[in-house]
This record gives sequence, C-alpha cells and structure tokens, in this order.
Amino acid sequence: MLEPEMKAKIDKLWNMFWAGGLANPLTAIEQMSYLIFMKRLEDLDNVNRMRAQARKEKHKSIFSGHDDCKWSSWKHMNAEGMYKHVNETVFPFIKNLHNGEEVLYSRYMRDATFMIPKASLLQEAVSIIDEIEIGERPDIQGDIYEHVLGELKTSGKNGQFRTPRHIIRMMVELVDPDIGQKICDPACGTGGFLIAAYQHILRKYTSPDMVKEDPDGTPHNLIGNKIAKKEHWELLWNETFYGYDFEITMIRIALMNMILHGITRPNIEQRDTLSKQFNQKPVYDVILANPPFAGYVDKGDISDAFILDTTKTELLFVELFHNLLAVGGKAAVVVPTGVLSSSSGAHVKARRMILEKCELQAVISVPPAAFKPYSGVATGILVFVRGGKTEKVWFYDMKADGYSLDDKREFIDGKGDIPDVIEKFKAGRLESDKSILVPFETIKKNGFGLSYSRYALVEHEEVEHGNPESLIEEAARLEDEIAKELRELKKMI
Repeated sequence: MLEPEMKAKIDKLWNMFWAGGLANPLTAIEQMSYLIFMKRLEDLDNVNRMRAQARKEKHKSIFSGHDDCKWSSWKHMNAEGMYKHVNETVFPFIKNLHNGEEVLYSRYMRDATFMIPKASLLQEAVSIIDEIEIGERPDIQGDIYEHVLGELKTSGKNGQFRTPRHIIRMMVELVDPDIGQKICDPACGTGGFLIAAYQHILRKYTSPDMVKEDPDGTPHNLIGNKIAKKEHWELLWNETFYGYDFEITMIRIALMNMILHGITRPNIEQRDTLSKQFNQKPVYDVILANPPFAGYVDKGDISDAFILDTTKTELLFVELFHNLLAVGGKAAVVVPTGVLSSSSGAHVKARRMILEKCELQAVISVPPAAFKPYSGVATGILVFVRGGKTEKVWFYDMKADGYSLDDKREFIDGKGDIPDVIEKFKAGRLESDKSILVPFETIKKNGFGLSYSRYALVEHEEVEHGNPESLIEEAARLEDEIAKELRELKKMI
C-alpha cells in the first residue's frame, strides 16, 4: 500500500492530469506509468551495474548510446525543452528498448502514444514523480492503479480490481512455485501475481541474511545469489512467466512492471482468455489469478473448449484454470462466494469438476473488507491440483488480514491470520478453531457446497442429567405439591 505522503503526491498528479484533459482513469494511469518507467529504468540500470561489478562481470547499459534518455539528464530542462525531448527522443526510446527485435514488448508498445497534452503539465508531473521515493517498491504502477481506482470508488471494468499484495504473497506461498515451472495468470492486470511469484522464487535462492523485509511483509534485496547456472536464469527470465489480459493498457503496464523487475522479455499478451481466440492448452504448472467477477460473455464468443453451459465469467474462469493446468499442476485462485455456495446447476457443476477432476486441497475464506474500498465482495481462495483425488478439503475461515476491516484499511500488522494459514496448510492442513477438514463424501452429500459455514463445527455445552429414577421421584413430588395447592385454592372459592 502507498504511504500517506506518496498518496498525497499521486492525488496531486491525478488532479493535474484530470484538469489537463486526461479524464479517463486508465489513460491517466498509463501516462503516469510511462513517466515512472522512464525514471525507474535509470535506477534499474544503476543497480545492474553495481551487481555486475560485485560479480566482476562486464555491464552493458540499457542506455548505451542513449545517455540523453536517462531521467537524470533531462529532468531539469525547462518546460518546452523537456516536452520536445521526451516526446521526440525519450518516449521513442522506451518504445523501442529491444532495438527493433520482434518481442511482445515491442509489439504492444508499437502503438503506445504519449498523450500528456502540454509542456507545463509534463514538467510538474516529472517534478512530483522525482520526489516520490520509489526505491525497490515491487509494483509501483500497480499501487498507483489500485489507489486511483480506490479514489474513484469504482471497481473498474467488468468487476476488475487489484488483489492486495499480502493476499497475493499468501497465495504464492501456498503453491510454492520454482525454477523450471511455467506460471500463468490468465487475467493478469498489472502483473502483480507474476511479479510476486518471481520474487518468491528469488527469495528461495537468496541467502536469508541478505533479504530485507518491510513491516507489511514486502521483501527487498532478492538477488538470487544461489542461482549459479546461467541456463537457470535464462529459464526464469524467458520461459517461466505468462500473462494474458484483454485490456491493452493493462498489458503495457504489466510489460513495464516485468521489465523493471528484471524480466527483460515478458510473455504478456493481449487475449480474452474466455473467447474462441484463446487456445486452452494444458501446459502450465502453476495458475495464480483473481479474475474479473462481474459480467457475462457473449455466448457466441465463448470458447468451444468449455463444458459448462453458462455465460457467467466467474464460472468460466474456474473451468479455464482447470483446463490450463498440466496434470500435477497447482492453482491458487480467488473466487466470489457465489461460486462456493450457489445452488444453480452451473455452479454445482463447476464445483463438482474441481472436486472430482482435481485434488481440492483448500478453501480459504477471505474477509470481505480485504478488497475495500472499491469492493466489499466476499471471496474465497481455492487451492487445487489437477489430476489428483479429493479425499478431504481443508476449510480455513480468515478473520483478519492485518489491516482494519473498514474502508480506511489502516495498517495493523499487515499479516493477521496469514502466517497461521500458511503454517497450518504446510504442516498437513491442521484443524483448529478456524480450520476444519471435511471428507469428500460429506461435501458430495451437501450438493458439493464449499462454504465454510456449512461445515463449521458447533460446540454444544454439555448438560449433566440425573438418573431416571431420581427424575421420576422429583416429578411425583412436584405433582403432589401442585395437587395440594389446588385443594387449598378450591376451599377459598
């Protein structure tokens, strides 16, 4: 989450963009992201240079032959000079980072447009961004996207909203991705799940004493110093992370995010993964996602690969996750509680598919406030393995996530029940006052319902009962007393 001071600066920047004519929030976020990308590229290049020196390797600067594109070389220009230089030199440079090589980044940046309308607005925006302490923030573009949507009190198009970073880290921890696996988010937005998965892998291969962590759990200095083989780095950078989204602005932001985290050739593509244009191949080892919940798909556009007879996106995505996983592949995905409990034929069929064709390992209830202020929808997290057999499902009822459960979402400890979820899941899905294991047959008898409340154990207070003979004697005594009182009452009449 953004600190109050940074929020104030982003609000100021957003108001300036709005007043300058960039009223569409996605357009404003995209233009902000370009400027942040320009700044962060130089920061990243400096970090890579120092790392290369530490390893006694030769460093090839991304700015080789283009020193005038460095943020530090033009940020102090006068307004008109800066506007001309950024528009004619710097922006074309970031669009063509791969020097004409046909990679996904080049394809999607080809039509990118610099849309800041006037020189004075650009100069003010550069001044504000230069003041923002971005440092090693894992997903600053995504944080800005989340904050602006929150300020607009909207969940975006088709129920789209960003998953909180600490929830993402928990989900990644539960599926524990590694080098050599293909990791996919079929509704990737700004790329938050993919970045978190990359950081999780780097952390596993970074000496513990080198890792730094913010109070909210955000890790830093993940250098992967234990990854010794160059081919493992190549695999991690080129053939590990895959993301899809139908919104071109999200694609560009995700591409820039991945590049700023060291993935120089990201596999991020513009695709509607529910439509006929997307090939549902079962090739991924890990699926991480929080797809748009609201909305329906035009029946004529829905992929023929789906078995479910529905136009509801929340159910189609559940089947899509299953279809994209290779046998033995693992998923951790967010779904609305309607998917867990609704009794419609399509909902029951979707749950039955996951229970019978996969090993459904866990259903974790997330506090509705976790997605505030732009959504109060109640959600759950499904963790499942394709091709396994469901014998028992572990239900965990999260009561706290480390932030206040109101619109303000003030920081408490940034963790709440999350460490307990991870610990109990990894220890064999242990039962507690917040978690239970439910046999498959019990779930089947309950219409394949996956709501925690349906199976939660109710503790009954034990009552001591006397022996039958004593109870009979007591009843007879009471009967005599009542008869006596009635006789006395009759005499008084």
